[in-house]
Amino acid sequence: MAEVALKAEVRNERGKGPAHRLRASGKVPGTLYGRGLDAVAVSVDARELQHTLSTDAGLNVLIDLKVGSDNHLTLARAIDRHPVKGTFIHVDFLKIARDVAITVDVPVHFEGEARGVKEGGVLEHHLWQLHVECLPANVPERINIDTSNLEIGSIVRVSDITAPDGVTILTGEEEIIVSCVVPQVLQVEEEVPAEEAEAVEGEEGAVAEGAEGAEGEAPAGGESEES
Repeated sequence: MAEVALKAEVRNERGKGPAHRLRASGKVPGTLYGRGLDAVAVSVDARELQHTLSTDAGLNVLIDLKVGSDNHLTLARAIDRHPVKGTFIHVDFLKIARDVAITVDVPVHFEGEARGVKEGGVLEHHLWQLHVECLPANVPERINIDTSNLEIGSIVRVSDITAPDGVTILTGEEEIIVSCVVPQVLQVEEEVPAEEAEAVEGEEGAVAEGAEGAEGEAPAGGESEES
């Protein structure tokens, strides 16, 4: 698992005003907490934080956070971003220990072209990440799933996955990760065969012609009334 060093400074001022000024100066307000540590208000450089979270490990990157003369092994959590600009608003750093297991969400990566897709099917992805437990150093960047042998109607459940060494998958075993299914459009066409559709159209046409003929006939006794 990737580990990146990041420098932080203690924040002495709190509130919206100071936080706004920090962000305007290119810094991100945050909080360091966990492992018997009293919560500490900190700030980090926005560009350095972006660089830290841009490794293949994503949000699961181990961050060696240096605050003053102290170093803390942390994970970035509760990252708030601006809904439009995408800039950082706030970040929490959770202090962890190398010898204590943690729980994280690991992305799923699908490999290979499914046999069912070659036959006209499509893959439906039900889960894009798995909840796992492991030591910090064992957190995988992703869990690979080979879909090459998936046929139409086949599914892959969590119970079908072999966890990496030192990793325990916590997501329910019966949860479906991916399935290969018939496209929805094709299913609709199969439900109403072409022959039946033509027969229905023919019946509707006959009914319509009969109705037009009936409208053209004079009512019985109509001539005697006019004479």
